[in-house]
Amino acid sequence: MKNNPIDRRKFVKSTAAAGAGLLIMPSGSLFGSSSANNKLNIALIGAYGRARAHYNVLKTQNVVALCDVHDDYMAYGVKQFPKATRYKDWRKAIDQKDVDAVVICTPDHLHGHISSWALNRDQHIYCEKPLGNSVHESRYNRLKWLEKRDKVATQVGTQRHANDNFSRIREMIRDGAIGELKDVHAWGNRELREPGYPKKQGKPPAGLDWDLWIGPSPMHPWNSRYYQNLPERPGSNCLNWNMFWDFGSGQIGDMGAHTMDLMWNALDADLPTSAEAKGEAFNPEVVPVDMHSWFMVPANSWRPEVRVNWWQGAMKPKMPNKFIDVTKIGHGGMFIGTEGALICDFTTRAVLPYGKNANMTYYKPRKESKLEAPIGSFQEQWVRAAKEGTPTSCDFDYNGKMMEMMFLGLAAYRAGEKLKYDGKTGKIVGNKVGNKLLKKKYREGWPING
Repeated sequence: MKNNPIDRRKFVKSTAAAGAGLLIMPSGSLFGSSSANNKLNIALIGAYGRARAHYNVLKTQNVVALCDVHDDYMAYGVKQFPKATRYKDWRKAIDQKDVDAVVICTPDHLHGHISSWALNRDQHIYCEKPLGNSVHESRYNRLKWLEKRDKVATQVGTQRHANDNFSRIREMIRDGAIGELKDVHAWGNRELREPGYPKKQGKPPAGLDWDLWIGPSPMHPWNSRYYQNLPERPGSNCLNWNMFWDFGSGQIGDMGAHTMDLMWNALDADLPTSAEAKGEAFNPEVVPVDMHSWFMVPANSWRPEVRVNWWQGAMKPKMPNKFIDVTKIGHGGMFIGTEGALICDFTTRAVLPYGKNANMTYYKPRKESKLEAPIGSFQEQWVRAAKEGTPTSCDFDYNGKMMEMMFLGLAAYRAGEKLKYDGKTGKIVGNKVGNKLLKKKYREGWPING
């Protein structure tokens, strides 16, 4: 018996069936069989920050290993999981013999490496978004997981995907609420600007292993602009390092991973055939703040080819109604069809219909019995998948393809020209320079396939 690939349209039916009856797993199944009392033995990598959102669910399992490069942040994890073995080096944490699952809550430049190494050890993975930090990292982990999906459960932490509005919007698009789909837009409004890599600022604070924080990225001297929360930007730790090419991908990899998820889910999208981008002047050290990238996503069984747009910073899409101020919708999305448009406020969850028939009298919503079932907790869904082999909503295939597209937008921005993409080979057609932009350079001793 195999955990065969499940079409996303069949996902709800499969989970509903699992809840209604007895799920019988094969003898010797790797799902859920390796831990005492049918609990996962988890290594939590990154003990604070986003890790706090996982504490409650992790307490229902066995957290046997804790990893953080900073003693102060490790202390928060130790308070929650005092029996766990402690590490500063994630490579040692995942090599602990009894670890069979990993939760990754580190900066983005480590996501691809930790995921790949954990897959090599057949460990279940919950990775905070995004999956990787380049086209290559997202694709590499996606394809590696597809080879192991019969025995490894994965989930990427775009947790807003579990909101019921995601399902309602998907239903409206699929059921023709705006007619035939033509154009799709997603955007983010964070405008944090840096001039370039900061200069050396003394020594790292006591308790912080700066070399391990750098990990596979090129070495840079310590500066609090990368790491610490700042008085003028409280709570913005992840936004500090994310603005530099060697550590992040700016908004397209940050909030883009969330807001584009709303569009990607509704489209049943696949890898694009091309990518283009324009924006502010290129800075070899700092990712762009102002940028517009667009992709041609191929047709499928129910819709034509669609242009998918990503906007960030001062660059915004044109609204179909003059009374809508897009600057008031910080993170959002818009679907445009032959009969109208749906504008989605990602923060407030408001959905605004506009077009030929703004009150949508021609559209009949699904009966309650036909609505897609609620997803529930993302973390609990992953735990269940690891134990029982059930599907997850944002596995490495689903999220990996989306981020492969988004990072391709950054490659197009850097190349300064249209890139034709072959999704089967993961190569840009007829463009050697463009293909070099799909990968990151790693420090010696930090292979992605470890």
